[in-house]
Amino acid sequence: MKGFLRFLDQNKQMPISFVSSRSLGSFALACVFLGGVPAQAQRRHTRPRRAATAKSVSHQLQTPERIIVRGAARGSALLHPTGETTYSAERADFTNRAAQTVSDMVATIPGVTVLQGNGPRDSVISVRGSGARQSYGLKNLQVTEDGFPMTQPDGTARADLIDPHAYEGVDIFQGPASTLYGNYAINGAINFRTRSGADIHGLELGSDFGSFGLFNNYVTIGTDNKRYDFMLFGSDVRGKGFIANSQYNTSTENMRLRVNLTSSDRLILKFVNNVTDTSLPLRLSLNQFRSNPYQNGCANAASAPAGCASVNLLVNGAYGARQTMSPQQAGLGRFDRRTIVGLRWEHDFDPRTTWHTQFTYDQRHTDQPTSTTAFVGPFNSYNMQTDLTNRGRIGKTPLTSFVGASFDYMDYGYQVYNLTPQGGATRGALNSTSYGHQWNIGLRFQEDWQFSPLWHAVIGLGGTQSDVGAVETLYNRSASSTSLQNITANRRFFNLAPEASLVYTPTKDWTLHSRVGTAYATPGYSSFFVTPQGTYGNNTQLKSETSLGFDLGAEWHPSPSINIQATGFYEFYKNELVSQSAGVNTPAGSYTFNAPASEHRGIELGATWQPLRAFLPGARLKLSYTYDNQVYTKYTETLSNTTMARNFSRKGNLIPGVMPHFLDARVLYDQPDGWLQGLGGFAEVTWRSSFYLDNANILKAPSYALLNLEVHYDPPERLGWAHRLHSYFEVQNVTNQVYAAGATDISDTLLSTGQQAGRSVLANKTGSIYAGSPRAFFGGIRIKF
Repeated sequence: MKGFLRFLDQNKQMPISFVSSRSLGSFALACVFLGGVPAQAQRRHTRPRRAATAKSVSHQLQTPERIIVRGAARGSALLHPTGETTYSAERADFTNRAAQTVSDMVATIPGVTVLQGNGPRDSVISVRGSGARQSYGLKNLQVTEDGFPMTQPDGTARADLIDPHAYEGVDIFQGPASTLYGNYAINGAINFRTRSGADIHGLELGSDFGSFGLFNNYVTIGTDNKRYDFMLFGSDVRGKGFIANSQYNTSTENMRLRVNLTSSDRLILKFVNNVTDTSLPLRLSLNQFRSNPYQNGCANAASAPAGCASVNLLVNGAYGARQTMSPQQAGLGRFDRRTIVGLRWEHDFDPRTTWHTQFTYDQRHTDQPTSTTAFVGPFNSYNMQTDLTNRGRIGKTPLTSFVGASFDYMDYGYQVYNLTPQGGATRGALNSTSYGHQWNIGLRFQEDWQFSPLWHAVIGLGGTQSDVGAVETLYNRSASSTSLQNITANRRFFNLAPEASLVYTPTKDWTLHSRVGTAYATPGYSSFFVTPQGTYGNNTQLKSETSLGFDLGAEWHPSPSINIQATGFYEFYKNELVSQSAGVNTPAGSYTFNAPASEHRGIELGATWQPLRAFLPGARLKLSYTYDNQVYTKYTETLSNTTMARNFSRKGNLIPGVMPHFLDARVLYDQPDGWLQGLGGFAEVTWRSSFYLDNANILKAPSYALLNLEVHYDPPERLGWAHRLHSYFEVQNVTNQVYAAGATDISDTLLSTGQQAGRSVLANKTGSIYAGSPRAFFGGIRIKF
C-alpha cells in the first residue's frame, strides 16, 4: 500500500478519496475495464478510474471498514481504450526464461499467435489471425511503445527492435480498433510498456546463453525522484542459429525519460535504436521441410542432397542464363537499422483535463538480399499526435470525453538489384526502383459514460484520409537493349470507423461486456507494385479493406484463486487484403489481393487457478485457448498458365494461414517462504493445430505440440548480497519435435489440362516454411546493484 501511495505522490494524481465497504462492490465493479482479461500477472485492467490492486487491498481488508484509494488517471485513451477486449502480459510472465523475442512476451495471451518472420527476432504477431498471412513484421495492427508509434504510415512495424528484457509488460487491444487508432488497426493495437526507473532503481547486468551459440549481454539503468524518471537499456545478442545460414547479431538501445516540469506539465523523451545483421535461409516447400528442415549439408548447391533450398541467379546480373546457388553461396541476409526519437508534452488544465501532444521521427533503412534480388532503401517517417481528455460528469454520473487528431507522413525511395552468383550478395543490374510518399490524417472522439453503478457505455467515431503517391520504374534488359516502364500509383482513401460498447457488472463476481467496432486498412505502397506472379509490376487496383466486428464476453471471478474469462467474436470483412508467396525464385516473392467478402469468428478463453491456495499458495495453473474460424464468403480466384485462364470460386473455403486452434497451458510454482523461498519453475505445453496454406484448401501445414520446462531462483533478502542475483535454466522443445514455426500462404497452380494442381505439386512450392527450433537449452544470470 505504501508503494502505491508513493506512486500517486510521484505522479501527482488527484483526488484521493475513501469509500466504505458498502460502496466497495459497486465502485470496483463499475471501474472494471470492459474487456475480459485473465487474472493476476496475465492481465492489466484498463479502467476509467484506477483502484488499488486486489492484492494490496486484500492486505488492508482485515478490518470491517474497507478502504480503496483512487485517483484520476492521466493516461490517454490510446493507452487505455475503454470498451475493447484487452489482454496483457506482465514481466512475471516472461522474465524467468530466455525471452529473446516478442513471442516469449505474448505466449500466454488468448487470441495471439506468433510465427517466425525473416530473421531471429522478426516475429509475426497475429491477433485473431489478422497478421497470419504475412511473411514478416506486424501487419494489420497499430503498434506503440510507451504511447509512441512504432508503426510507420505504410502499416509496417517489425519486432526486431524488441528485447523483452527492457519491458514491464504488453497490452493487446483486440478487435477492430480504427476508431481510436486509425489506419491499419484492422484487428487491434498493441502497446509495449518499458520498465520504469523507479522499478529498476539502480544498475542491472545480465547474460543469457545456450544452444546454437546464443549469447546475449544486456544492461539496464534506472533512477527516479519526484522530478524525473529515467530508464536506459542496451543489449547485444548473437548466435549461430539452428538452420544453416541463420547466424545473427542484433544490438538494441532503448531509453525513456520523464521530467515533471511543474505540477501540471511533463515531458517524456523516447529513443529506440536497433541494428539487425543476420544471414537468412530460404523458406522451404512442405516436401523440403519434411526432408531436411534445418538445411543440413546444403552449403554447396552443386553437391547438395535432396531437400535443400536454392536460388537461381542471373549469371551476368542483368538477363539470360542463371546459376543455382545456396543461400550461403549467394550471401542472403538482412542488414537493417531502425531509429526512433519521440517527444511528448503532457499538460493538465485542471485535475480532470489533460492535453497530450507528441512528435515522433522514425527512420528505417533496409538492405535485404533475401532471394534473387536485393531490396535497398531508406524510409523516413514523421508522426504528430495531439489529444485532449476530460473526466467530467453528467449530473452525478462520470463522463470521460476524449478527442484527438493525428498526422503521419512517410517518404521513401528504394532500389531493387538483381543478385549475381559472385557471392557475398553482390549486386548486379537494377531490376526496379520506386519513389513516393504516404500520409494519413485522422480525427477521432470517444465518450465514456458510467450512467449507473452497474452499467458502463462507450461510443466513438474516427476517420482517416490517406494518400499514396508513388512511381515504380521497371528495367527490362536484353542483349540488345534496355527498356524502361513506369507505373504510377496515385490513390486517395477516406474511411470512417464508429464503435459502441456496453458493460454490465451485476455482482462482484461477474463482468459482462459487449462491443461493436469497425476498422480499415489501406493498401501499402509496396503492394501496388507486385503482380500475382511475384514480379514487380502493376497491382494498383487494390482497395481498402474494412471490417465490422462484434464481441460478447464474460469474466467470472468467484474467489481470489480463480478467474475465468471468455470472449466470442464475429467479424465481417470487405475487400480483405490477403498476401501469398509466388516462390523464392521470384523477384518480389509475395503479392497481395483483395478478397471481396469474408468472415472471422471464434472464441478466446483465458483462465488462472490456484487449486490449493491455502496449503500450496505458490502453485498456479494458467490456460490460454483460441478457436479461430475464418472463411471466404465471396471470392473468385483466377488461375492461369501459358495457354489458358480459369476461374475458381473460393466461397466457403477456409482462409489460409490461420490456425483454427491454438492453446498454451502452464503449471507454475514459486516457493513463497522457508528455506527454498525464491525457487520456482513451470512446465508449459503449447499446441497448434494444422492449417491450410492455399486458397483451394488442398495443402496443410502440420500441427504440433511442444513441451517446455523452466526453473529459476531469486534468493530472498535474508541472504544478504545474494538476493541481488537472479538465475534460470530452461529446456525448450523437450521432446525434440520437428515443427513449422512459420508458414506463409502459397499460390495455387493451373495445370495444362485446366485443372487445379493437387497436393503433390503444391507440396513442392517453395517460399513458405521455416522450421522451428529443435531441443534447446538456455540459462541466464542477472545481478542488480
